[in-house]
Amino acid sequence: MALVLSEDAQLVRDQAMDFFREKSPILALRKLRDSADPTGFSRDLWREMADLGWTGFLVSEDAGGSGFGMVGLGQVLEAAGRTLAASPLISTALIGASALDIAGTAAQKSAHLTSLLAGDTITALAAEEGPHHNPGAVATTARAAGGGWMIDGRKTFVLDGHVANLLIVSATTQAGVSLFLVPATAPGVTVQRRIMADSRNAALVTLAGVQVGAGALLGTDGGGAVLLERILDRARVGLAAEMLGSACEAFDRTVQYLKDRKQFGVAIGSFQALKHRAAVLFAEIETTRSAVLAALTALDEGSADAASLASLAKAKANTTLNLASSEGIQMHGGIGMTDEHEIGFFMKRSRVAEITFGSTGFHRDRYAALNGY
Repeated sequence: MALVLSEDAQLVRDQAMDFFREKSPILALRKLRDSADPTGFSRDLWREMADLGWTGFLVSEDAGGSGFGMVGLGQVLEAAGRTLAASPLISTALIGASALDIAGTAAQKSAHLTSLLAGDTITALAAEEGPHHNPGAVATTARAAGGGWMIDGRKTFVLDGHVANLLIVSATTQAGVSLFLVPATAPGVTVQRRIMADSRNAALVTLAGVQVGAGALLGTDGGGAVLLERILDRARVGLAAEMLGSACEAFDRTVQYLKDRKQFGVAIGSFQALKHRAAVLFAEIETTRSAVLAALTALDEGSADAASLASLAKAKANTTLNLASSEGIQMHGGIGMTDEHEIGFFMKRSRVAEITFGSTGFHRDRYAALNGY
Protein backbone atom coordinates (compact mmCIF):
# COMPACT_ATOMS: atom_id res chain seq x y z
CA MET A 1 0.00 0.00 0.00
CA ALA A 2 1.62 3.25 -1.16
CA LEU A 3 1.84 5.97 1.46
CA VAL A 4 2.55 8.77 -1.00
CA LEU A 5 0.12 10.75 -3.14
CA SER A 6 -0.17 10.27 -6.88
CA GLU A 7 0.46 13.26 -9.12
CA ASP A 8 -3.29 13.72 -9.67
CA ALA A 9 -4.02 13.61 -5.95
CA GLN A 10 -1.26 16.12 -5.28
CA LEU A 11 -2.78 18.48 -7.86
CA VAL A 12 -6.17 18.19 -6.15
CA ARG A 13 -4.51 18.86 -2.80
CA ASP A 14 -2.78 22.01 -4.06
CA GLN A 15 -5.96 23.28 -5.71
CA ALA A 16 -8.01 22.70 -2.57
CA MET A 17 -5.42 24.35 -0.31
CA ASP A 18 -5.44 27.49 -2.46
CA PHE A 19 -9.25 27.48 -2.69
CA PHE A 20 -9.93 27.35 1.04
CA ARG A 21 -7.17 29.76 2.02
CA GLU A 22 -8.45 32.33 -0.44
CA LYS A 23 -12.22 31.87 -0.19
CA SER A 24 -12.96 30.32 3.19
CA PRO A 25 -10.47 31.38 5.88
CA ILE A 26 -11.37 31.05 9.55
CA LEU A 27 -12.63 34.62 9.37
CA ALA A 28 -15.50 33.29 7.21
CA LEU A 29 -16.52 30.83 9.95
CA ARG A 30 -16.37 33.62 12.52
CA LYS A 31 -18.67 35.78 10.36
CA LEU A 32 -21.15 32.92 9.94
CA ARG A 33 -21.17 32.42 13.70
CA ASP A 34 -21.43 36.06 14.70
CA SER A 35 -24.17 36.84 12.17
CA ALA A 36 -26.23 33.80 13.24
CA ASP A 37 -26.38 32.84 9.58
CA PRO A 38 -29.53 30.72 9.02
CA THR A 39 -27.75 28.33 6.66
CA GLY A 40 -24.43 27.97 8.42
CA PHE A 41 -22.34 27.93 5.25
CA SER A 42 -22.06 29.82 1.97
CA ARG A 43 -24.29 28.32 -0.74
CA ASP A 44 -22.37 30.22 -3.41
CA LEU A 45 -19.11 28.74 -2.19
CA TRP A 46 -20.70 25.29 -2.07
CA ARG A 47 -21.71 25.57 -5.74
CA GLU A 48 -18.15 26.56 -6.58
CA MET A 49 -16.99 23.34 -4.91
CA ALA A 50 -19.50 21.44 -7.02
CA ASP A 51 -18.23 23.18 -10.15
CA LEU A 52 -14.73 21.99 -9.28
CA GLY A 53 -16.10 18.43 -9.35
CA TRP A 54 -15.61 17.64 -5.67
CA THR A 55 -19.20 16.46 -5.24
CA GLY A 56 -18.55 13.76 -7.84
CA PHE A 57 -15.32 12.26 -6.53
CA LEU A 58 -17.16 9.27 -5.02
CA VAL A 59 -19.64 8.89 -7.88
CA SER A 60 -18.82 6.59 -10.77
CA GLU A 61 -18.30 7.98 -14.24
CA ASP A 62 -21.35 6.08 -15.48
CA ALA A 63 -23.47 8.01 -12.97
CA GLY A 64 -22.01 11.39 -13.90
CA GLY A 65 -19.14 11.67 -11.43
CA SER A 66 -15.39 11.30 -11.82
CA GLY A 67 -14.86 8.23 -9.63
CA PHE A 68 -11.66 9.81 -8.34
CA GLY A 69 -12.13 8.10 -5.03
CA MET A 70 -11.54 8.58 -1.32
CA VAL A 71 -7.87 9.53 -1.65
CA GLY A 72 -8.84 12.48 -3.83
CA LEU A 73 -11.71 13.61 -1.63
CA GLY A 74 -9.50 13.14 1.41
CA GLN A 75 -7.15 15.84 0.10
CA VAL A 76 -10.08 18.24 -0.25
CA LEU A 77 -11.27 17.47 3.27
CA GLU A 78 -7.78 17.92 4.72
CA ALA A 79 -7.57 21.33 3.05
CA ALA A 80 -11.00 22.23 4.43
CA GLY A 81 -9.81 21.24 7.88
CA ARG A 82 -6.92 23.68 7.59
CA THR A 83 -9.31 26.65 7.56
CA LEU A 84 -12.18 25.00 9.48
CA ALA A 85 -14.35 25.61 6.42
CA ALA A 86 -18.05 25.00 7.00
CA SER A 87 -19.65 23.16 4.08
CA PRO A 88 -21.75 20.07 3.26
CA LEU A 89 -18.68 18.18 2.01
CA ILE A 90 -19.04 15.41 4.58
CA SER A 91 -22.84 15.21 4.69
CA THR A 92 -23.30 15.34 0.91
CA ALA A 93 -20.15 14.87 -1.19
CA LEU A 94 -19.03 12.07 1.13
CA ILE A 95 -22.05 10.44 2.77
CA GLY A 96 -24.86 11.22 0.34
CA ALA A 97 -22.83 10.51 -2.78
CA SER A 98 -21.53 7.26 -1.27
CA ALA A 99 -24.99 6.04 -0.29
CA LEU A 100 -26.48 6.66 -3.72
CA ASP A 101 -23.51 5.36 -5.67
CA ILE A 102 -23.12 2.19 -3.58
CA ALA A 103 -26.76 1.19 -3.17
CA GLY A 104 -28.97 3.52 -5.20
CA THR A 105 -31.26 2.10 -7.85
CA ALA A 106 -31.26 3.55 -11.35
CA ALA A 107 -34.41 5.48 -10.48
CA GLN A 108 -32.91 6.83 -7.24
CA LYS A 109 -29.72 7.92 -8.97
CA SER A 110 -31.69 9.56 -11.74
CA ALA A 111 -33.85 11.41 -9.23
CA HIS A 112 -31.09 12.69 -6.94
CA LEU A 113 -27.54 12.41 -8.26
CA THR A 114 -27.67 15.09 -10.95
CA SER A 115 -28.81 17.76 -8.50
CA LEU A 116 -26.39 16.51 -5.85
CA LEU A 117 -23.47 16.77 -8.24
CA ALA A 118 -24.57 20.29 -9.18
CA GLY A 119 -24.63 21.37 -5.54
CA ASP A 120 -28.40 21.81 -5.44
CA THR A 121 -29.35 18.78 -3.34
CA ILE A 122 -27.93 18.50 0.17
CA THR A 123 -28.22 15.19 1.98
CA ALA A 124 -28.07 14.32 5.67
CA LEU A 125 -27.55 10.96 7.35
CA ALA A 126 -30.17 10.47 10.04
CA ALA A 127 -28.68 7.51 11.90
CA GLU A 128 -28.37 6.82 15.64
CA GLU A 129 -25.73 9.47 16.21
CA GLY A 130 -26.57 10.48 19.78
CA PRO A 131 -24.03 11.54 22.39
CA HIS A 132 -22.59 8.00 22.16
CA HIS A 133 -22.11 6.68 18.64
CA ASN A 134 -24.01 3.41 18.28
CA PRO A 135 -25.27 2.97 14.70
CA GLY A 136 -26.52 -0.55 15.35
CA ALA A 137 -28.99 0.48 18.06
CA VAL A 138 -31.76 1.72 15.77
CA ALA A 139 -34.85 2.81 17.66
CA THR A 140 -36.64 4.30 14.64
CA THR A 141 -39.14 1.89 13.07
CA ALA A 142 -40.51 1.40 9.57
CA ARG A 143 -43.51 -0.79 8.74
CA ALA A 144 -45.10 -1.71 5.46
CA ALA A 145 -48.11 0.51 4.76
CA GLY A 146 -50.08 1.47 1.67
CA GLY A 147 -47.66 -0.15 -0.75
CA GLY A 148 -44.77 1.74 0.83
CA TRP A 149 -43.41 2.40 4.31
CA MET A 150 -44.49 4.27 7.43
CA ILE A 151 -41.56 5.62 9.46
CA ASP A 152 -41.61 6.76 13.08
CA GLY A 153 -38.65 7.89 15.16
CA ARG A 154 -36.36 10.60 16.38
CA LYS A 155 -32.81 11.36 15.26
CA THR A 156 -30.30 13.60 17.01
CA PHE A 157 -27.08 15.25 15.85
CA VAL A 158 -28.00 15.00 12.16
CA LEU A 159 -25.23 16.86 10.34
CA ASP A 160 -26.63 19.56 8.04
CA GLY A 161 -30.10 18.24 8.79
CA HIS A 162 -31.76 21.65 8.85
CA VAL A 163 -30.68 22.49 5.28
CA ALA A 164 -30.93 19.00 3.75
CA ASN A 165 -33.29 18.29 0.89
CA LEU A 166 -32.91 14.54 1.30
CA LEU A 167 -32.58 12.51 4.49
CA ILE A 168 -30.96 9.06 4.61
CA VAL A 169 -32.84 7.44 7.48
CA SER A 170 -31.99 4.22 9.29
CA ALA A 171 -34.99 2.33 10.64
CA THR A 172 -35.82 -1.16 11.86
CA THR A 173 -38.24 -3.25 9.81
CA GLN A 174 -39.36 -6.83 10.37
CA ALA A 175 -36.34 -7.93 8.33
CA GLY A 176 -33.85 -5.84 10.30
CA VAL A 177 -32.14 -2.48 9.89
CA SER A 178 -32.93 -0.77 6.59
CA LEU A 179 -32.13 2.59 5.02
CA PHE A 180 -34.65 4.92 3.41
CA LEU A 181 -34.45 8.06 1.30
CA VAL A 182 -36.88 10.54 2.81
CA PRO A 183 -37.57 14.02 1.38
CA ALA A 184 -37.05 16.60 4.11
CA THR A 185 -40.36 18.19 3.11
CA ALA A 186 -42.39 14.98 3.54
CA PRO A 187 -45.44 15.34 5.81
CA GLY A 188 -44.55 14.28 9.35
CA VAL A 189 -40.90 15.35 9.14
CA THR A 190 -39.93 18.01 11.68
CA VAL A 191 -36.43 19.48 11.72
CA GLN A 192 -35.01 21.66 14.48
CA ARG A 193 -31.60 23.24 14.03
CA ARG A 194 -28.92 22.77 16.67
CA ILE A 195 -25.72 24.82 16.58
CA MET A 196 -22.75 22.91 17.96
CA ALA A 197 -19.87 24.24 20.05
CA ASP A 198 -17.76 24.47 16.90
CA SER A 199 -20.45 26.60 15.17
CA ARG A 200 -21.29 23.76 12.79
CA ASN A 201 -24.78 22.57 11.85
CA ALA A 202 -26.64 19.67 13.35
CA ALA A 203 -30.35 19.01 13.76
CA LEU A 204 -32.97 17.14 15.72
CA VAL A 205 -35.14 15.29 13.20
CA THR A 206 -38.50 13.84 14.20
CA LEU A 207 -40.40 11.46 11.92
CA ALA A 208 -44.04 11.02 12.92
CA GLY A 209 -45.98 8.71 10.64
CA VAL A 210 -43.91 9.64 7.60
CA GLN A 211 -45.23 7.85 4.53
CA VAL A 212 -42.80 7.04 1.72
CA GLY A 213 -43.16 4.87 -1.36
CA ALA A 214 -41.64 1.47 -1.97
CA GLY A 215 -38.95 3.16 -4.05
CA ALA A 216 -37.62 4.96 -0.98
CA LEU A 217 -35.85 1.83 0.27
CA LEU A 218 -32.09 2.18 -0.22
CA GLY A 219 -30.51 -1.20 -0.81
CA THR A 220 -32.41 -4.21 0.47
CA ASP A 221 -34.92 -4.61 3.27
CA GLY A 222 -32.89 -5.78 6.26
CA GLY A 223 -29.57 -5.06 4.55
CA GLY A 224 -29.15 -1.62 6.03
CA ALA A 225 -26.73 -2.52 8.83
CA VAL A 226 -23.99 -3.67 6.46
CA LEU A 227 -24.64 -0.81 4.06
CA LEU A 228 -24.61 1.72 6.87
CA GLU A 229 -21.22 0.50 8.12
CA ARG A 230 -19.78 0.87 4.60
CA ILE A 231 -21.07 4.43 4.41
CA LEU A 232 -19.93 5.26 7.94
CA ASP A 233 -16.43 3.92 7.34
CA ARG A 234 -16.07 6.41 4.49
CA ALA A 235 -17.44 9.14 6.75
CA ARG A 236 -15.04 8.21 9.56
CA VAL A 237 -11.98 8.32 7.34
CA GLY A 238 -13.13 11.48 5.58
CA LEU A 239 -13.61 13.22 8.92
CA ALA A 240 -10.22 11.90 10.04
CA ALA A 241 -8.69 13.55 6.96
CA GLU A 242 -10.35 16.84 7.85
CA MET A 243 -9.12 16.50 11.45
CA LEU A 244 -5.60 15.86 10.17
CA GLY A 245 -5.75 19.16 8.30
CA SER A 246 -6.92 20.98 11.42
CA ALA A 247 -4.15 19.40 13.51
CA CYS A 248 -1.54 20.44 10.93
CA GLU A 249 -2.80 24.02 10.89
CA ALA A 250 -2.92 24.26 14.69
CA PHE A 251 0.64 22.91 14.83
CA ASP A 252 1.94 25.31 12.16
CA ARG A 253 0.36 28.29 13.90
CA THR A 254 1.80 27.23 17.24
CA VAL A 255 5.30 26.74 15.87
CA GLN A 256 5.16 30.17 14.25
CA TYR A 257 4.10 31.68 17.57
CA LEU A 258 7.01 29.95 19.32
CA LYS A 259 9.32 31.62 16.81
CA ASP A 260 7.73 35.06 17.14
CA ARG A 261 7.07 35.34 20.89
CA LYS A 262 10.01 36.70 22.83
CA GLN A 263 10.68 36.19 26.52
CA PHE A 264 13.87 37.08 28.40
CA GLY A 265 15.11 38.48 25.11
CA VAL A 266 14.86 35.21 23.13
CA ALA A 267 12.17 33.34 21.20
CA ILE A 268 10.26 31.00 23.50
CA GLY A 269 10.72 28.28 20.88
CA SER A 270 14.34 28.07 22.01
CA PHE A 271 13.24 26.71 25.39
CA GLN A 272 13.96 23.00 25.60
CA ALA A 273 10.64 22.05 27.22
CA LEU A 274 8.64 23.66 24.40
CA LYS A 275 10.90 22.09 21.78
CA HIS A 276 10.17 18.65 23.20
CA ARG A 277 6.42 19.24 23.22
CA ALA A 278 6.49 20.46 19.63
CA ALA A 279 8.57 17.46 18.56
CA VAL A 280 6.08 15.03 20.12
CA LEU A 281 3.21 16.76 18.34
CA PHE A 282 5.04 16.66 15.00
CA ALA A 283 5.58 12.90 15.37
CA GLU A 284 1.91 12.33 16.24
CA ILE A 285 0.76 14.30 13.19
CA GLU A 286 3.00 12.34 10.82
CA THR A 287 1.78 9.05 12.28
CA THR A 288 -1.80 10.22 11.81
CA ARG A 289 -1.08 11.18 8.21
CA SER A 290 0.10 7.65 7.49
CA ALA A 291 -2.96 6.12 9.16
CA VAL A 292 -5.37 8.36 7.24
CA LEU A 293 -3.76 7.76 3.86
CA ALA A 294 -3.66 4.01 4.49
CA ALA A 295 -7.38 4.02 5.31
CA LEU A 296 -8.29 6.18 2.29
CA THR A 297 -6.34 3.86 0.00
CA ALA A 298 -7.86 0.74 1.55
CA LEU A 299 -11.37 2.06 0.93
CA ASP A 300 -10.57 2.82 -2.70
CA GLU A 301 -9.06 -0.62 -3.21
CA GLY A 302 -11.87 -2.46 -1.41
CA SER A 303 -9.33 -3.98 0.96
CA ALA A 304 -10.48 -6.56 3.49
CA ASP A 305 -8.97 -4.52 6.33
CA ALA A 306 -10.60 -1.25 5.27
CA ALA A 307 -12.98 -1.26 8.26
CA SER A 308 -10.23 -1.77 10.85
CA LEU A 309 -8.04 0.86 9.16
CA ALA A 310 -10.99 3.26 9.23
CA SER A 311 -11.29 2.84 12.99
CA LEU A 312 -7.53 3.14 13.40
CA ALA A 313 -7.50 6.40 11.43
CA LYS A 314 -10.43 7.94 13.31
CA ALA A 315 -9.10 6.95 16.73
CA LYS A 316 -5.66 8.36 15.89
CA ALA A 317 -7.08 11.57 14.43
CA ASN A 318 -9.19 12.03 17.57
CA THR A 319 -6.20 11.95 19.91
CA THR A 320 -3.92 13.95 17.61
CA LEU A 321 -6.30 16.85 17.04
CA ASN A 322 -7.12 16.88 20.75
CA LEU A 323 -3.41 17.17 21.53
CA ALA A 324 -2.69 19.73 18.78
CA SER A 325 -5.55 22.01 19.79
CA SER A 326 -4.80 21.75 23.51
CA GLU A 327 -1.07 22.34 23.06
CA GLY A 328 -1.84 25.21 20.71
CA ILE A 329 -3.82 27.04 23.36
CA GLN A 330 -1.35 26.28 26.14
CA MET A 331 1.71 27.40 24.18
CA HIS A 332 -0.04 30.57 23.03
CA GLY A 333 -0.54 31.41 26.70
CA GLY A 334 -3.22 33.85 27.82
CA ILE A 335 -3.98 35.13 24.32
CA GLY A 336 -4.89 31.60 23.28
CA MET A 337 -7.82 31.67 25.68
CA THR A 338 -9.44 34.66 24.01
CA ASP A 339 -12.13 34.49 21.36
CA GLU A 340 -10.30 37.15 19.38
CA HIS A 341 -7.47 34.70 18.67
CA GLU A 342 -8.23 31.96 16.16
CA ILE A 343 -6.33 29.12 17.85
CA GLY A 344 -9.30 28.46 20.14
CA PHE A 345 -11.49 27.59 17.16
CA PHE A 346 -9.42 24.45 16.65
CA MET A 347 -10.15 23.18 20.15
CA LYS A 348 -13.89 23.72 19.66
CA ARG A 349 -13.80 21.84 16.37
CA SER A 350 -11.73 19.08 17.94
CA ARG A 351 -14.15 18.35 20.74
CA VAL A 352 -17.13 18.03 18.41
CA ALA A 353 -15.29 16.07 15.71
CA GLU A 354 -13.91 13.61 18.27
CA ILE A 355 -17.36 12.24 19.11
CA THR A 356 -18.78 12.45 15.59
CA PHE A 357 -18.95 9.00 13.94
CA GLY A 358 -17.34 7.41 16.97
CA SER A 359 -15.14 8.46 19.87
CA THR A 360 -11.62 7.20 20.51
CA GLY A 361 -12.93 4.54 22.88
CA PHE A 362 -15.52 3.36 20.36
CA HIS A 363 -12.96 2.92 17.62
CA ARG A 364 -10.31 1.29 19.78
CA ASP A 365 -12.89 -1.25 20.86
CA ARG A 366 -14.08 -1.76 17.27
CA TYR A 367 -10.51 -2.12 15.99
CA ALA A 368 -9.80 -4.77 18.61
CA ALA A 369 -13.02 -6.66 17.81
CA LEU A 370 -12.34 -6.59 14.07
CA ASN A 371 -8.91 -8.03 14.70
CA GLY A 372 -10.12 -10.87 16.88
CA TYR A 373 -9.46 -9.51 20.35
